[in-house]
Amino acid sequence: MNQLNCLPQDAVFWGENTLATALPRVVNHGIERPIVFTVEPLEALARSHVEPHLEDMAGYFTGLPAHVPDIAVHAALEACLRSDARAIVGLGGGSVLDAAKAVSHLHHGRTGRHLPIVALPTTLSGSEFSHYFGITETDGPQKFKRSYAVRETTPKLVLIDPLLVRDTPRALLLSSAIKGIDHAVEGMRKVTRSHPHAIMAASGVDRFLRVLEKWPAKIETRQALEAGLVIDDDLLQLQLGAWQCYFSPASVIYGLSHRIGHILGGSFGLPHSATSCITLAPVIEACAAYYGDKLEALSPGGPGAAARLAGRISAVVAKLGLPNRIGAFDLDRAKLPEVAALLTAHYPEEVADLGPDAPARLDALLERLW
Repeated sequence: MNQLNCLPQDAVFWGENTLATALPRVVNHGIERPIVFTVEPLEALARSHVEPHLEDMAGYFTGLPAHVPDIAVHAALEACLRSDARAIVGLGGGSVLDAAKAVSHLHHGRTGRHLPIVALPTTLSGSEFSHYFGITETDGPQKFKRSYAVRETTPKLVLIDPLLVRDTPRALLLSSAIKGIDHAVEGMRKVTRSHPHAIMAASGVDRFLRVLEKWPAKIETRQALEAGLVIDDDLLQLQLGAWQCYFSPASVIYGLSHRIGHILGGSFGLPHSATSCITLAPVIEACAAYYGDKLEALSPGGPGAAARLAGRISAVVAKLGLPNRIGAFDLDRAKLPEVAALLTAHYPEEVADLGPDAPARLDALLERLW
């Protein structure tokens, strides 16, 4: 029997000038007295393009570091309770939106009511479309990013506007696109080639790669726009690619590339968006036997889809100048056994995707990623 699991999302608005046209209408969806979650570099964007369109704001909360540490989540929850916020507008990337979901979840624990979320994504990972979030636990001997899946925290509304990503730092924007492609690829683990995820993800991967393969080198997005090297529609295509790659998150279960990223990010501090640049292509090749012919849905052309897809992703990462090795970051190579131990302890099913003698294959994979 085939099955598509749907999440409780009211609407997605997309296109140029979406912020100005859709934000004033969020009250029609029950969004009242919102607090804006964002980070300091985005506060000017919030004050110029978000605040003017919101009524009866409860204020701002900007203390949201990467990887959603539990301390920040609890501080954000207290800010919501003090200000009598009744909704959250999340302006930012995956960490901001994960924090919004985490706070909504904890708010329900304290008050019996989830806070509805309006997502204004400034990166391309697609967190705005899912009910998944992570919280990095900081009180143990080793930090650990624990994953949650709470349907009621799915953002109620999503607004996609090229304006949101024009000034996202180049490395963050483009690496988050690779994270978006990671959702498409690993979403194939538990579905068939005819599943809606496969159909939408194929379109999303194609949208992503067609834009990324022509992206200019080195210069920031705003400069590329001013020079006419990219246009707002290119940005919109990337945003739509993120949506298509993550179109049915409640129906898919992600794999080893994501899990390595969770450990490298949550436990060892690597940038979350960069981890898929390091892990995705090698994991596709290492787990090719597990996927079988499924990846032909994303890379048509007959047998050899895993190698084709991995090669295309590797080439894009290299062309864009994105990090493709753990060794590019401040992580001692001697920590790799700890990474392997955490993966084996917390994510044995994903490690098993490597096939026979998975522990030894995992060690070899991590060495390759170094």
